Amino acid sequence: MRQLMVVKSLLVIAGIISIIVGIGQLFFPVAFEASSGVDLGGNVSLLSEMRGAGGVLLGGGILIIMGAFSTSLRGVSLILTVLIGLGYGIARVYGMLVDGIPHPVLVGVAIGELVIGGLALLLYQGLRKPAYTLPALSTILFLILLSDSGVTPI
Repeated sequence: MRQLMVVKSLLVIAGIISIIVGIGQLFFPVAFEASSGVDLGGNVSLLSEMRGAGGVLLGGGILIIMGAFSTSLRGVSLILTVLIGLGYGIARVYGMLVDGIPHPVLVGVAIGELVIGGLALLLYQGLRKPAYTLPALSTILFLILLSDSGVTPI
């Protein structure tokens, strides 16, 4: 029962964050990104990329919150939280390795994404025992990213 409340709470928090970020990127990309030191300028193509990601985060956030209240969507919502959290978080760490350290706000965002995604992963594994565990898949993805960057993993 306690674990269920933690799962529901995480899904609500992750969903709200995704919705807020999605709305910011979709409808107010220049102002939203400026809050973390990113200057989009008038680059229409870059604005299109930001709005596309914002739409995905907005829709994903809605689905994540729905999982907090629907048993049939709970597993999917946790997987989506893992995908968004660890996907963005690992990609940001990769970016830090190959591009350097970004604005401090973005470093904090990366930490938050990794924490939320990692917690969702642990909670998902507590609910189910999939044939291929998500840590193995995320480790494989991370090693692939490292190999593409030219960084040699230990």
